[in-house]
Amino acid sequence: MENSATPAGPTDDRATPAHPEDTGTGPAPGREKATDGPAPGDPEDTTPGGHEDPATGRAQSPEGSTTGPAPAPRDAANRPAPDPVDTTTAPAPAPADGSPESAPAAGSAPAPDSPRPSPWRRGSRRTWLLSGALAGCLVLGGVLMFLPAEPPERPVAAAPGPQARAALTAGVPAALPDLTVLIGEQEAYLRDHPKDAKSWALLGSAYVEQARRTAEAALFPKAEDALRRSLRVAPKRNPDASDGLAALALARRDFRAAREHAEAALKERPKGWRSYPLLIEALTGLGDYKGAGRALDKLTDLHSGPAVQARAAAVYRERGWREDAAAALSDAAAAAGAPAERAAYLERAGELAWERGDLSDALRHFRAAVRIDPDQRAAQAGQGRVLAALGRSSEALSMYRVALERRPDPGYALELGELYESLGLRDAARVQYDLLRALVRQHAAGGVDGDLVLGRFEADHGDPATAVGLLRAEWRRQPGIEVADALGWALHRAGSDEEALRFAVIATDKEHGGTVRSAPYAYHRGMIERSLKRYGPARRHLQEALRINPYFSVLHAPQARAALRALGEPSPDGPPEG
Repeated sequence: MENSATPAGPTDDRATPAHPEDTGTGPAPGREKATDGPAPGDPEDTTPGGHEDPATGRAQSPEGSTTGPAPAPRDAANRPAPDPVDTTTAPAPAPADGSPESAPAAGSAPAPDSPRPSPWRRGSRRTWLLSGALAGCLVLGGVLMFLPAEPPERPVAAAPGPQARAALTAGVPAALPDLTVLIGEQEAYLRDHPKDAKSWALLGSAYVEQARRTAEAALFPKAEDALRRSLRVAPKRNPDASDGLAALALARRDFRAAREHAEAALKERPKGWRSYPLLIEALTGLGDYKGAGRALDKLTDLHSGPAVQARAAAVYRERGWREDAAAALSDAAAAAGAPAERAAYLERAGELAWERGDLSDALRHFRAAVRIDPDQRAAQAGQGRVLAALGRSSEALSMYRVALERRPDPGYALELGELYESLGLRDAARVQYDLLRALVRQHAAGGVDGDLVLGRFEADHGDPATAVGLLRAEWRRQPGIEVADALGWALHRAGSDEEALRFAVIATDKEHGGTVRSAPYAYHRGMIERSLKRYGPARRHLQEALRINPYFSVLHAPQARAALRALGEPSPDGPPEG
């Protein structure tokens, strides 16, 4: 039996939620505020039922007619009493609205035997009528002053399920509580409607996003099963399922599969702009930076908005355009449609600030991201990184622990272990390194490629030969800049400096695509060149690393400064250094 409380799959087109800041006491969006003057009971509303005419200073009724002031009591007392009026023969006064039904016909004469009232008598009658009306308005206004004002209407927030659906449809981050609701709704709906391909694709995409945000790799097989089932129900004209599989492959660090699925989605939906961010990330992971640039051009031709700006920022970063990347992320955060989306862009802006060594700006962005979305664990780990650089070690440890507990990411375990090691707490560091290995194995069971982070760990804290083997295989699968840098460093740690330099150059040389300004990459190249006795280039690259970010690593930044001191300044009388 159909569950009437559950929306029928992804076809729900309800509006995306408003920001929390937009849910104040103002009128609901789309409802104009009344402009007829102060509300009843406003202290400035001194004219009953209307407002003052700025031209005459006289009171205006709501219909716009001008009414004179109420007659003073002493004027009435000084007037002579009016003569008795024969009400059976005198014509009744015309109504105030001048309606033709009761007004005498134009040009008609009074009855010959009817005495004509004096002008004073007619004015007195009208004055008393106006006085009575005005007194009634005053009484009514006084009553309204003491009635409770109608509470302002508040915009109705969208339900969590539709909020998550809107985020997934737009290709932007979704809030974890909303994802939980959406997944429950879709699972219940699909039990009664197993042939709904779009709902299977939506459920699979929701699993991917939930796994990405929580680092629960066990969700990835569930996501793949839902997405494959969508394709079985609708093998053709199903780009949503292909996009979901592309997102799943990216979360697993399988860039080749991600490229294939994104291209399949674009083949079925050539102007589907949501497939291009997936394709761009896949091409970047494969080291095809020119292809990523071309895909970005197509994306910006098709669409604009926060998601596009955020993807453009990532491409700008890879090209070394840090200011452009920061500006694009700032615009994306300002225009984001939901708190979780805005928090994600703020976190990325914090990462950019960290990479250029701006600790205060980085901390400001990270804190803002966590304040908006408490489930933003990457921003919490970023706070730990910045606090460690500021020497606030206890706070940094606390931040890392919280982030790692809520999102068990091997990268967080590596950073926390290195922080313990920098503080001389080797046993605590070893606990984190053991956790890192366990997490990599756990994630591998969910199909996640953890060789990059494991290779980095083995190069510095484990077996460099094992690191070389892992990273060579990774380079063959997906030769991106990150892998080139990690492999070059592992080769250096294993004693193969000549080959190591070749990969370090790929990671840092613009001719090879290494245009990203990275302090760790420059540090690695400088240390490799120092081992090869190429002291001039070594000095330049070590200085560059510390100039980009003097705090880039709690372990390696001090080593970079020590290596520079050992190299000293070049001798003015010596041969030029190559």
